Amino acid sequence: MTLLVTGGAGFIGANFVLDWIAAVGEPVVNLDKLTYAGNLANLASLAKDARHVFVQGDINDRALVAGLLAKHRPRAVVHLAAESHVDRSIHGPADFIATNVVGTFSLLEEARAHWTALAEPDKAAFRFLHVSTDEVYGSLGPHDPAFSETTPYAPNSPYSASKAGSDHLVRAYHHTYGLPTLITNCSNNYGPYQFPEKLIPLMIVNALAGKPLPVYGDGQNVRDWLYVGDHCTAIRAALQRGRPGEVYNIGGAAEMKNIDLVRTLCATLDSLRPCAAGSYADLIAFVKDRPGHDRRYAIDARKIRSELGWAPAESFVSGLRKTVQWYLDHGDWIAGVQSGEYRKWIDLNYGNRESQIANR
Repeated sequence: MTLLVTGGAGFIGANFVLDWIAAVGEPVVNLDKLTYAGNLANLASLAKDARHVFVQGDINDRALVAGLLAKHRPRAVVHLAAESHVDRSIHGPADFIATNVVGTFSLLEEARAHWTALAEPDKAAFRFLHVSTDEVYGSLGPHDPAFSETTPYAPNSPYSASKAGSDHLVRAYHHTYGLPTLITNCSNNYGPYQFPEKLIPLMIVNALAGKPLPVYGDGQNVRDWLYVGDHCTAIRAALQRGRPGEVYNIGGAAEMKNIDLVRTLCATLDSLRPCAAGSYADLIAFVKDRPGHDRRYAIDARKIRSELGWAPAESFVSGLRKTVQWYLDHGDWIAGVQSGEYRKWIDLNYGNRESQIANR
């Protein structure tokens, strides 16, 4: 029995592969293109583990995907490969369409061909699990109910629109062809191995270097935060017990304003690695907001709790402390990902944002 995991060298993907092999022990074929956010260092502990087969390649390479399916005959595909950063999608949306929409279509076509040729009971047991985001639902007002699985889609960025398109394709392949699909829509993840373009690792890396901590706009944007380890257990629950054709929202029950998150993170750093003078919070600087910035996301995770018995094990405080400690303990990993490409991106995205307020 084998899984085919796409994007398994990225942040969530690597955490999922590590979690799956540790908790289940079932072999994984890991297909990853190794773009800027894919990093084999994330999987260093599996370098000599025969249960992990790494293949560098593109999900749009249909001959490669077909060959992997034919050779390894996986019982499930866990589709995590995606371009996932809103800011990058604003600067360059084409890559998001190519990977998230066309790539998902290519993968679905090959998975459908593989599944169609299976004999029972393998055909009935097969699953195609597509990992998506809460951003497909759009933006909430301060008093709106949280996103549920029946919330209408209203994506507001090229990234979220591309993920919405991929979700619709997955749903259509179940309803049209009978492919046994599952869709999970998660809230903002954080934890080990997250590329430091995202909010939490960016703040940690900048704080340790004594650089400004850039907070968009007024800092009042609200997100629901999910520790990546909890996300991995939720994906496992959906894969093992989820009903084909269903959608499951996965949230951490940790809504927080961005500015409050950054201040909490600074306080955590102050306690774990105090700076020479004052607080890391002294580095907070409000900068020009990004275009079309969604105001609030919140996940209603009652369905996955009631149907699959999943609930997050980490509170935001405990998960954040684990995350900060991991980055403090892995300076070599941080140095390894801060390549010329990373520095170029930071200059592109933050270099021209005029500082609006230098926080006290």
